[in-house]
Amino acid sequence: MEEIERQWVHSVLSLGEFDLWNKMMVQDRRHSVLVGRRFVKYRPTASHVEIAGALLHDVGKSASRLGTLARVFATLVGPRTKRLRQYHNHENIGAEMLRSIGSDEITISMVEGSCVSGLKDALDRADDI
Repeated sequence: MEEIERQWVHSVLSLGEFDLWNKMMVQDRRHSVLVGRRFVKYRPTASHVEIAGALLHDVGKSASRLGTLARVFATLVGPRTKRLRQYHNHENIGAEMLRSIGSDEITISMVEGSCVSGLKDALDRADDI
């Protein structure tokens, strides 16, 4: 990942959020930056807390500690074990992670998937890669 991308993420996220973002798998961080950039394109007036929601939309996946192949398996077989359930429940887990560090409610609602429709539409569109 380019240093300029890391600097952009660092400028958007709080210190606690940036720490959580850094714990994400490399491919998840790359995906997060791509989604964040696309989100800003689709919602040019987005606030920092909204962009943070886009960048952190998959942060809960880190709790499952599943690699790429295990994630494919989890998608195919469903939530049959604790780790597979964590992967499938990543939105709620991510929201709880962000609550525990005092993130803004808008950021949390975006990660949780409960945000207002305009934000949800922009995030879904940005994440449609």
